[in-house]
Amino acid sequence: MEIRNLEHTDFETIFHGFKKAFADYEIHFEKEEVRSMLKRRGYNPQLSFAAFDNDEIVAFTLNGTGTFNGVLTAYDTGTGTIKQYRGQSIAGKIFTHSLPFLKESGISQYLLEVLQNNQKAIGVYRRMNFEVTRKFDCFRQTIEHIDNRKVNIIEQVDTNSIRQAQRYCDFSPSWQNSFESIERGISELTCLGAFLDGKMVGYCVFDIHTGDLTQIVVLSEYRRKGIASRLLQEVIARLKTDFIKVLNISSDNPTMPVFLKSKNIPLASKQFEMVLPL
Repeated sequence: MEIRNLEHTDFETIFHGFKKAFADYEIHFEKEEVRSMLKRRGYNPQLSFAAFDNDEIVAFTLNGTGTFNGVLTAYDTGTGTIKQYRGQSIAGKIFTHSLPFLKESGISQYLLEVLQNNQKAIGVYRRMNFEVTRKFDCFRQTIEHIDNRKVNIIEQVDTNSIRQAQRYCDFSPSWQNSFESIERGISELTCLGAFLDGKMVGYCVFDIHTGDLTQIVVLSEYRRKGIASRLLQEVIARLKTDFIKVLNISSDNPTMPVFLKSKNIPLASKQFEMVLPL
């Protein structure tokens, strides 16, 4: 078995390993969904590593790189091990192997998210000196069960408008929902703005192919006027999926969970954001 980076490994080989690693999970991934995910999360093949057995990927950590809160960061965009190779601490060996390369590239911290009920993984990360920095809530619902009402005017907007409106977010978005992630994946995302008297008072960003609502924001002074409801209605009308998911809402945010609950979009899971300084 050999651990090496993925600079010279094609996407088909990576996806084959990805698919096998998650074959016994309830959630299954389509090829284009994984390709889009890697693009948005800043996948860096030179700083991503896998364990190979006879040139087949048996375990991997796919790292994204970029700036997070002003710090050069590596982000765990996907870690997995094929079932028959589990229990051998291969993922830990891959991570340990990667650290010198990450540091040499100027990476100052390693960021990941983990389900709060995955105590085994959390224990491993804590032993590696990862610290919990935030708690996230994730929501999901089938579209037919969501309550929607139409109000206001909706128009397509560009990333410059989104960037200017970022200051109205109630909390700093997670890595996969950040403006940098939006910029990386903009060709596959839809950005809509809600306007009153020519002024953009809210916006949303979403992926019609995955059901992912990346951001939905309304200026504080325009809330409780149906604007978020109108944005959500537009999202649902355009989605190609039969569900919507809203990931990584800060658990101490008082407004978004209330809004989603009012639309019958329930809490589906909870995550920790964890960081390791390098």
